[in-house]
Amino acid sequence: MRRSYIEFRQQRDFSSILSDTFGFIRNEFKPLMKAVFNIAGPAILVFMVSLAAYNYIAGDIFNFTGLGEPSFNSTNVFVVIIVAIIYLISAIAAYIFSTSSVLFYIKSYIDNKGETDLVEIKKNVYNTFWSFFGMSFLKGITLMIALVLCLLPALYAIVPMAIVFSIFVFETRQSATDAFSKSFNLVNVDFWTAFGSFLVLGIIFYILGMIFSIPSVIYTLISTGIFSGEIDPANLNSFSADPVLIFLNVLNYFFQFLLNTILIVGGAIIYFHLHEKTTFTGTYDRISEIGKIEE
Repeated sequence: MRRSYIEFRQQRDFSSILSDTFGFIRNEFKPLMKAVFNIAGPAILVFMVSLAAYNYIAGDIFNFTGLGEPSFNSTNVFVVIIVAIIYLISAIAAYIFSTSSVLFYIKSYIDNKGETDLVEIKKNVYNTFWSFFGMSFLKGITLMIALVLCLLPALYAIVPMAIVFSIFVFETRQSATDAFSKSFNLVNVDFWTAFGSFLVLGIIFYILGMIFSIPSVIYTLISTGIFSGEIDPANLNSFSADPVLIFLNVLNYFFQFLLNTILIVGGAIIYFHLHEKTTFTGTYDRISEIGKIEE
């Protein structure tokens, strides 16, 4: 059964942005996840393993057996640093590969009218890794500066940072720095629609993330004795190394990666909405295609 095609290159209102975001994810979920795991799977796997190792090893630095006077275990410091470095590098790689995989999947989807080419997607992802790395660095610095300045600048900066990757992927002539600078100009075309849409998507992302974290929260409360009102220092000492808790935390982070697809697809649809309001490229292309059909 052929999946219904969703046209990205068009203007949308607030409700259409939300419905088409989830409509695309629903229609393309299996092939999209197959492409993401095929490309970003190794990086995600290393990230999950290093996360588990970090949670297990880092908790052993402090000994809470004597509650109120924790002792410091210096023998594990260097091990923790090495694991933390692997964890950080793998987290960045997993984020970049998963984000670029989704965006280049959408690009292939648009270019081929609903069909996708995994070989082409993988090639584009690998070729643009360092560009995505640079933009991720600039994106992080921008959001940090905006947060330091005030809440309002941070809220404003969220919107251009949500579409900067899309500009780089879908406007092939744009460099990483050009995409970064253009994002601030493009959001001014229809800022409030873009802001409201991304805000709602962010709230949905947050709520779903909270739902997936419920098992680990419940297990934490039970294991530490908070439910019963009796906190056992011995439990605190071995709690971070609990394999069940580590597994639940890793599983939670894994679902966070899946949920991040909502923000990436939503950012792409918001980008095309803003782009069409300025260029009408998609509208002109559809008109020309109608003319060809009539001939």
